[in-house]
Amino acid sequence: MITSTEEDYIKAIFNISQSGKRELVGTNQIAEQMSTTAASVTDMLRKLSNKEMILYEKYKGVKLSPSGTAKAMSLLRKHRLWESFLVEKLGFAWDEVHDIAEQLEHIQSLELVDRLDKYLGYPKFDPHGDPIPDPHGTITIRNQIVLSTMEDESVGIVVGVKKHDKDFLHHLNQVGINIGTEIKLIHKYSYDQSIKLLVNNKEEALLTSKVCENIFLKKIK
Repeated sequence: MITSTEEDYIKAIFNISQSGKRELVGTNQIAEQMSTTAASVTDMLRKLSNKEMILYEKYKGVKLSPSGTAKAMSLLRKHRLWESFLVEKLGFAWDEVHDIAEQLEHIQSLELVDRLDKYLGYPKFDPHGDPIPDPHGTITIRNQIVLSTMEDESVGIVVGVKKHDKDFLHHLNQVGINIGTEIKLIHKYSYDQSIKLLVNNKEEALLTSKVCENIFLKKIK
């Protein structure tokens, strides 16, 4: 039996490895992600190793075992399905659902998760544009580009965001940007790489380069 705390560590290891495109994850990285001490991480890694959730390379770091990877994908599947349910069926905003889904992802009933998936119509992506793994851990890949790489006069549809924190999503709400929003790049300023946009052919907005680096688009023109 895997505890909810152990699941949190498994997901943290998965997220760190994915964000950094690195195979092995260090103790200090996990400690920072989990807001705890390196000693606490070491104790937890020992437990996860005993349960064959991770593989450890001395002095190098850890990676998820096949069983650990399967557990991480299951957690992502539950988390993203619950976020979809909260937004689509209960009317939550996309900047309100992450913390709630963090709690709901620890529900163990796979039957419930499969029925939730069916109820939602088998969505491929969650409200933030992240792919939802199917029961076998397979995800849908789509063509997308980062807003900061677009050129003047190009047009795209927002399909996802890299950051999910409340402040970032709330900022996008304030300028009228959400999943499905059409964006036309009016001008990229060479001085600081900020970008002037036309949002849904109505309102102009000026976004910093940092914000633009965290928005994914499907280019249509």
